[in-house]
Amino acid sequence: MTVETYRDAWGIPHLRAGDAHALARAQGRVTALDRAWQLEVERHRAQGTSASFLGRTALAWDLLARRARLDDTARRCFATLERRDPESADWVRAYTDGVNEGLGEGARRTPEFAITGLVPGPWEPWHPLGIWLATHLLFAGFPAKLWREEAVRHLGEEAVALFATDGPGTSGSNGWLTGGERTTTGRAVIAGDPHRFIEAPGVYQQIRLACPEFDVVGLAVPGVPGIAHFGHTGPVAWAITNAMADYQDLYRERLRRTADGGVEALDPDGRWRAAARHVERVEVAGADPVEVEVIETPRGPVISGGPQDTGTDTRTDAPTGRNPDTTTRTGQDTPLAVALRHPARVTGELGFDALLPLLRARSVADVDRALDRWAEPVNVVLAADADGGVLHRVAGAVPLRAEVNRIRLVPAWEPGHEWRGWHPMPRGTVDDGIAVMANQRGPGSALGVEFAPAHRADRIRALLTRKAVWSAGDMPAIHMDTHLASAAPLLDRLAALDGLTPAASELRGRLLRWDRHMDGGSTDAAVYAAVRGAVVRRLAAHPAFAALAAPAAHPEVFHPWLALLPRIAHALEHLLRAERLYGVDRAALVREAVEEVAANPPRGTWGDTHRLAPWRAPAGTPYDEPGDGEPGDGEPPYREPGLSGDHDCVLCTSTVPGLTDLSARGPAARYVWDLARRDDSLWVVPFGASGVPGSPHHRDQLPLWLKGDLVPVVTDWKLLTKESTDGR
Repeated sequence: MTVETYRDAWGIPHLRAGDAHALARAQGRVTALDRAWQLEVERHRAQGTSASFLGRTALAWDLLARRARLDDTARRCFATLERRDPESADWVRAYTDGVNEGLGEGARRTPEFAITGLVPGPWEPWHPLGIWLATHLLFAGFPAKLWREEAVRHLGEEAVALFATDGPGTSGSNGWLTGGERTTTGRAVIAGDPHRFIEAPGVYQQIRLACPEFDVVGLAVPGVPGIAHFGHTGPVAWAITNAMADYQDLYRERLRRTADGGVEALDPDGRWRAAARHVERVEVAGADPVEVEVIETPRGPVISGGPQDTGTDTRTDAPTGRNPDTTTRTGQDTPLAVALRHPARVTGELGFDALLPLLRARSVADVDRALDRWAEPVNVVLAADADGGVLHRVAGAVPLRAEVNRIRLVPAWEPGHEWRGWHPMPRGTVDDGIAVMANQRGPGSALGVEFAPAHRADRIRALLTRKAVWSAGDMPAIHMDTHLASAAPLLDRLAALDGLTPAASELRGRLLRWDRHMDGGSTDAAVYAAVRGAVVRRLAAHPAFAALAAPAAHPEVFHPWLALLPRIAHALEHLLRAERLYGVDRAALVREAVEEVAANPPRGTWGDTHRLAPWRAPAGTPYDEPGDGEPGDGEPPYREPGLSGDHDCVLCTSTVPGLTDLSARGPAARYVWDLARRDDSLWVVPFGASGVPGSPHHRDQLPLWLKGDLVPVVTDWKLLTKESTDGR
């Protein structure tokens, strides 16, 4: 069967095959050629084996992957897919066959294999499911429950709402739909940008998949077949954002060892039952191997803590006066074990049986039916078709259970915390021809705890209402908006101060006149960020929060959620607006901060310090990149470019105020889907279509991404360059 590979001017692959399975094979092969290193890193991360070539920096993740049993869950989910939807299972298998075909050649092109000594290994059909699991395991932010547990213990129940905002580890997005009554063509336009940790190569792959059944352009996840999140089939298009739903529970477990070396867990009926237990060996490049005990109770895999020694009494529910969430052992307070329960592990389903129906969709009704099969992550979806149909809904699997399950850790040995079925998926509306999703409270409000403030959503809607009609080409201006509404509480506190030194008074006046746009070229934005950072550091150092600054009693991989300063930074708006804050004199802290910055103001612009900081494996740049300095020219070494935007801007280039101005998270792609004419659609990614250093398409989209420009979606085969024809 003939398979044709074409490329556009940006190196984006356009694939054409005789049927869906041959096309999946071609997608796997071209992805292996373009992204071999990325594929192998992600496969090893899903299996918990990445430290074997990346070293100790990858060990914390590998330990979580092993303890959470990601690879075993992927195998279970693929077995379920084979049983319930053999066609989809064969389609996934065809994709992995294609990866195996292209991986050797792709590895020879990519220097990281030689640098690390990694030899590519064979792919199995469950590996794409494992990559999906690993990519989204922390997506819903279950480690926030570990933080809330500590915050409530030290500060009280009110701390839940006080710190309830999208934190340093959350992945979000913007998305908006403009109905035909508000466009120049009379057909809908969908636009937006997913916010994720920026990785090099990028986490999304621009691709086109065409066969007699369908012809789809969209953003694929390398290592996963099809186009799950952002696609345009011609007659219909769809896009998603994180619904901010809570669908993963953490159970405090009472575990004990048995005389034969096994482990038992205390159930709600008061009985000790055997837990699954084995030991795995994690290889670490440049260091000794590490053994990890893998335990699974009836609730789920244990991801933190473990059983006490044989004979230790674990039932210490506190006449001792100690926190009942700890057990006493050799004079120490030791956290109880924590087990993770999430839908894929419980049901053996990920929603991969939705992927083929999405590619085949011709209307919003088709998209709607396909998404009824979706499991995780839980997303808010916008879709529109050429006939005027629109769709705004939540898709995914959220268990029905007690309210406290969503907020904190719950005791596995007490009844009342069981799952009792599945939550019906809510639907949203399209009002006045506009629907906006930006991780705010919306149709999924009843499903979550921590949501983004409404600033981004409100700003997008306000911008869209400034004009009567919009075209696809107008939309990138919204992507790049830098207004920071969340600056208001700090500026209000600043305005209320009196008795400042002349320098601080002048700085205050400057900030109160500032237009509140976080533009990369703005010196005022740099001054605001400096004052904000100084306030955050002072709050984090205040004795009221001292107990939360102690080292976390959980594995290293969860520390970003448990670190006090990032939590303070992202909740700053709430902390400054709260009526009372544990006796903290916020006026004094703001005064100290503005005096500090006035004495030593930043010398440059916001973009001088607010720079892109993508994640790479291995860390650093293993090849020369053009930039501020070239090797041997006497200039400083290459630095990633400066950025506009900030965490609560539509241009969401997130920092951790008080810690760093660098942006590790931001728009992992931008898209504009035009339902009138698909070739008027637009897209861009932060770097390029190729993951191969030295390729002309390795970073050729970066200048466009920085400016807010997008490249056209080209679907006329005559305008593409044929790369190969493979006869099968």
